[in-house]
Amino acid sequence: MENLIVGKAYVLGDNIDTDQIIPAEHLVYSTSDPEELKKYGHFALSSVPIDKAGLPEGGKLFISGDNYQSEYNIIIGGSNFGCGSSREHAPLALQVAGVKVVIAESYARIFYRNAVDGGFLIPYEGTEKLNDKIKTGDKIEVDLIDNKIKNLNSGKEYQLRPLGSVYDIVNSGGIFNYARQNKMI
Repeated sequence: MENLIVGKAYVLGDNIDTDQIIPAEHLVYSTSDPEELKKYGHFALSSVPIDKAGLPEGGKLFISGDNYQSEYNIIIGGSNFGCGSSREHAPLALQVAGVKVVIAESYARIFYRNAVDGGFLIPYEGTEKLNDKIKTGDKIEVDLIDNKIKNLNSGKEYQLRPLGSVYDIVNSGGIFNYARQNKMI
C-alpha cells in the first residue's frame, strides 16, 4: 500500500449503517466469482438517504451508470460510521468500489474491526468533525505516515488519529496474513 493516497472525497453524514453501505438484497452475489464480486462495488452506498449524502447541486451519485468502481476513493463520514448489522460485506463493497480510506468522526466497532481484519481499507478517525469542512468532489491527500489529511482545493490540513498497528494489518491484507507474516500463527 502506498503511504500517500490522493483522490476525490465523497462526503457522508452521521449514522451511515451497513444496510446503506450495501443493502441486504445485494448480499446474494458470490464474493469468489470475479464478475459477481463487482456487484458489491456497483451497489455500494446505493441506499444512503439523499439528506445523508453530501452531494453538491447537480452532484453525482457514488456509483454512476453500470460502473462498479467510483470516481471517489476517499470517504469522509460523520459519527457512528458503519453502524447496524455486523456485515463484513460493507467494507468489502467499499473496497470493490475503489475506496482506499474512510475518514470518520467515529465508527461502529464491528465495521471498524471488519475493515481492518479483512484488510479491506484504512479506517481513520479524525481529531475533529470533517464532514462539514470537506465537500464531495474535493481533491484530498491522505498521508498515512504523518496521519494528516490535506484538502488540495482549500489548502487546509487536518490531523488524524494515529493508526498504530492498523496500517500494518491492512497493508498485509488482513489480520490472518499479518499474523502469518509476523510468525504469530
